[in-house]
Amino acid sequence: MEIEPPQAVEVVDPEVRSYVYSLVTALGGTAGNETGRYVLGDDALGCLRDLKKWLRFYDEKLNRMDVARCLAECKLLNGDLVPIISLYGDAEQSDKHKARIMLACLELLVPLTWPVEVHGQMTFNHHRHTPYLQYSQVEYKRGILGFAPSPILRALIRVGLPSMAIPRSERSTRDEGIIRLMLYFFRNIAVISSPPNLPIDSDDDKATRSATINAFQQQDVFALLLTMCSNMGNDFTFQDVIILEILFNLVKGVDVDQLFKLNERAGTIKTDDLQDILQKEDELNREHSKNAPTRHGRFGTMIWVKRDDEKLSTVSGQDVLKGDRATFLKMDKTKKWNKPKFKREVVDPSSNNFNLKVRLTSSATKHLRTFVEEFLDSGFNPLFTHLRKAIEREADRVTESTSRQFWYAVSWFLHAERARREHQKETRQRSKGTSREIEPDSFSLVASVLNQETFVGLNRFMQHSIDFKDWQDLTAGMKCLTQILLTVQEMAISPLEEDQEIAENIQSRIFYEETTHDRVLSILRNYKDQGFWYLDACTELAHVFLRMLEQYSKQNVDMQVRSRRRARRKQAQAAVPNQNETEAGGEHDSDTEDIAEAHQTVTERSFDFKRFSVRFCTQKSVDTFVALTKYYRELDSEQLKRAHRFFYRVAFKQDMSVLLFRVDIISLLFKMIKGPEGLDPSKPPFKDWEELIRQIFKKLVRKLGERPELVVELLFSKINATVFYLEYGHEKQTMSESRPATELELKPGSASTLDEKIRIVVSALIQEDKKPLVKWLSQVLGSAASERLSWEMEAEARATSSPQEQSDRSKAPSIAVLPEDDGCRTAMFRNARLRLLMRLAGLERLDEDVLGASWMIPSSVPSSNLKEYHELIEKHCESPAEDIDGVDPRDLMRRKRTAADTDSSRHEFTENVNFGSDSEGEDDGVLFPPNLPERSKALKTLKQRRRRRRRSDDAEESGPDEAVLEARRTAREKNALERQRKIKSDLYVHASDDESDEEADIEFFAKEEMRRQAQARRVAEALETGMPENNTTKKKSKASAGRKRKVKPVLELDDDDSEASPPKRRRSDEVIESDSDGELMVGIGSTSPRRSQTPPTSADNIFGSEKSPSPMFPWSVGVDQMMAKLQGKDEASADNGESNEDEGEDVLSGTGRTRRRRTMGGFVIGSDSDS
Repeated sequence: MEIEPPQAVEVVDPEVRSYVYSLVTALGGTAGNETGRYVLGDDALGCLRDLKKWLRFYDEKLNRMDVARCLAECKLLNGDLVPIISLYGDAEQSDKHKARIMLACLELLVPLTWPVEVHGQMTFNHHRHTPYLQYSQVEYKRGILGFAPSPILRALIRVGLPSMAIPRSERSTRDEGIIRLMLYFFRNIAVISSPPNLPIDSDDDKATRSATINAFQQQDVFALLLTMCSNMGNDFTFQDVIILEILFNLVKGVDVDQLFKLNERAGTIKTDDLQDILQKEDELNREHSKNAPTRHGRFGTMIWVKRDDEKLSTVSGQDVLKGDRATFLKMDKTKKWNKPKFKREVVDPSSNNFNLKVRLTSSATKHLRTFVEEFLDSGFNPLFTHLRKAIEREADRVTESTSRQFWYAVSWFLHAERARREHQKETRQRSKGTSREIEPDSFSLVASVLNQETFVGLNRFMQHSIDFKDWQDLTAGMKCLTQILLTVQEMAISPLEEDQEIAENIQSRIFYEETTHDRVLSILRNYKDQGFWYLDACTELAHVFLRMLEQYSKQNVDMQVRSRRRARRKQAQAAVPNQNETEAGGEHDSDTEDIAEAHQTVTERSFDFKRFSVRFCTQKSVDTFVALTKYYRELDSEQLKRAHRFFYRVAFKQDMSVLLFRVDIISLLFKMIKGPEGLDPSKPPFKDWEELIRQIFKKLVRKLGERPELVVELLFSKINATVFYLEYGHEKQTMSESRPATELELKPGSASTLDEKIRIVVSALIQEDKKPLVKWLSQVLGSAASERLSWEMEAEARATSSPQEQSDRSKAPSIAVLPEDDGCRTAMFRNARLRLLMRLAGLERLDEDVLGASWMIPSSVPSSNLKEYHELIEKHCESPAEDIDGVDPRDLMRRKRTAADTDSSRHEFTENVNFGSDSEGEDDGVLFPPNLPERSKALKTLKQRRRRRRRSDDAEESGPDEAVLEARRTAREKNALERQRKIKSDLYVHASDDESDEEADIEFFAKEEMRRQAQARRVAEALETGMPENNTTKKKSKASAGRKRKVKPVLELDDDDSEASPPKRRRSDEVIESDSDGELMVGIGSTSPRRSQTPPTSADNIFGSEKSPSPMFPWSVGVDQMMAKLQGKDEASADNGESNEDEGEDVLSGTGRTRRRRTMGGFVIGSDSDS
């Protein structure tokens, strides 16, 4: 039987193939003469347009690749299109026919070079044509970049230049389409690369990344991109996404540090890399030679291994004869776990993959570095600002991969900017002394990605990637956040103050959001088989974030973070506005608990790095870094250092070494140092790892001796319930403290009388179904009123019969308030509204505020008040108000502010204030002056001093010796100082009731009116009696000399010499200075030479003395006393008949009390506001 030969499979419809081949043939061909020049056909333009129609209406409409396969087989691009472009590339723009042919060629080049991607929706026809088309596109790229007769890319730039020269407002849709086609072609050339699964016939040097970069530099593509980037948003708007794709495919996978290395060091680095590769090869050969087969072992070896459980295992190979360890290692290597594989979406690994490293030639490195530097200087901010806005508004041109490419490009260029600065720094240090100093550059070149809008967009992008499990996008976001943090870290140490301030602001914005902390934690903890590059990115982000956060928290001790827990509570309240406390879930007994919990959330906003770092030290976080450490033979020094620092933090900084005590982790650490296939001892990280692992093993041995149960725990991951016990040997002590309800108060203006206050509180309690508590309190007050009334009547009768007995029992006994049941006792402790009603009714708490504390009715409350409280509560209990003036009664109460709240709210403004000594246990001095002595007390004190003098004179001869007197004097001074430290002077501290005392207000305003009238009289007298000083006589001047000396301290009060005055005199001077406001204000008109030498530097110097008292603690006496003294002096001087108006003027002008006009700018200045 003859076997029939296999028939050829037609991959393309023969009819389609014939049509396409006929069009390609009619397009033109090489001439038959010796020149071999390409000659176009008679209707070449029509053929080009027909080919474009076949691609559009057959391949695109029917979702096939038949026409593209036919054009690849007949080599249309390299055989026809490239020669046509080189033929007409230098044609004048005025030649319309040639311009149309060039445009038609460009319209064919773009679809033919469009990247072929592998995705999950590919048909059978796609799978058949994709490998051939990928190989053909590599040939297309090689032909375009390596065409020697003329530069193809530059010729295509000439096609788009006329459209680019037109102003943006005047461009037509056709012009925008031409520019877009040109950029798409450059994008395609940048994307095309040799597929890893297809063989290459020869050494490919025309389709690599280096060849692309060299061609872009030599044919002015980089210059075109720089021009468009620098004018993005002005002359160009719709080209930003295409340019981003070009940049992304040019820089992805390029090592930034290698790009900016010095030329002298580049050769050394290449030599080191070669040595490392050769050394790894030697190690592999050495390991292989240990187990390599020999001619004596050709028949193989098989042995039995007896295990601990008396079972036998069979192991083959000569290497198992070396010893037990080698045998067991061979057994471990032969163990395989057939992990179940789940069907995943088919994704092209080369599509948008920015993790594969790319090596560039020296020329490509130089050209790319030049382009990157120029782009950072001129085009970075315009392009990325425009792109960010387009992504935010979800423009039509934005694709799914745009965001990923955007954030990766941001991270790459930020890294490039830092590497460039380091390169410039090294260059300046090498040429130090030979060139002039150059001012440091600002980070404003990359400021467009360091603003709040960028941070918001990045957080949204990362959260979206986490929610939809798009790990490639999340890797790009993590890389970007890491580079932003590293850039900000360099800004913080910049010599420019502006950069330092911006860095401080950026760090506060990033670290202020608690959601950012939680996101970094969740990314680190939730790693699970996302790949090595994801693992590298998440560990790097956690390492940088934790290190910078630690440094920032040390510099800002009062760091605050914003939590979202309170926002959720507000949303829940807004969703159910009228839901009462019982319907909310029963978590709290009243709305007071909600208020207390909200306040607790506010107080927890203060950031504690120690508590936060504990959250990083969990078993899942350790597992993530262990997964990274398993690649220790492929990791570089920075990656090994990153894992080393984390394990050190866990084991020694946080004292959580028990998390590392697991069999697989211990085995990995031992293998890294002792082998086989351990770390290279010649590498720098080896010594650090060796010391760390040695200390971890010492801890393990010590813990096993202390807690033998840890031997069992070595087999398992540690859980939070047992970690503390395994580390410290005892359970964690947690103290549950029951807190009382937060004190409430009525909002200001909501109630003015006791009746209105009780009405609000009772109505609020009844709305919460707490009427039994109100009834109970009413009964307690009723019985207490009867009991107190009986005692008062008994006391009155006793007073009539025996006054002496009444004086002995003048106070009524306190009445204890007893709860009726346990629920009432709990409400007295936890219900804030009931406690407010009890305080309004005059009840007081006896001892500490704990559950079951005793309450009582004090003896100072008469029976009439208790009866009034009882009647008011009964009245409002029978007819409670549902709302008061349209407001819910519960909304008329608020949390009572405490001293701690005032301190916390004022802390932001006082953090930079110098409070003197930092000592916390001792006072540095007297905080307040003593209260002013009243007149009666002053006379009594003066008489006592005179009596003591007489006694001391009489007993002078028989007095104690000097040592005893000195000891007594020291003791008196110490006691006086202690008393003054305890003084809360009545000048500055008043009871809160005084502030709302109507009688005190009336008296205060009356005194103010008297002072204003007295001041007005003095000003009027000064205006009427103001005369020149030379009209006075010598006699009158002499007569006023005595009075000058009496008040001279007023003038010398602000001089430096006043500090040398005696203590008693100085104290009186200070009293006069602070209270004689009128005298100091009038003193402006005096002609003191010492005052005239110092010009006024502020409004205080103009309108007052040069050295005004401290506004915080004015060491002065009350204004009332001094004004009374001044008024008394004025009346005395008015009654004196010997002094006339001229004499009064002379006295005032010499003593600083002259009542002259106090004018400035033509206006008379008064002192009513200062009085």
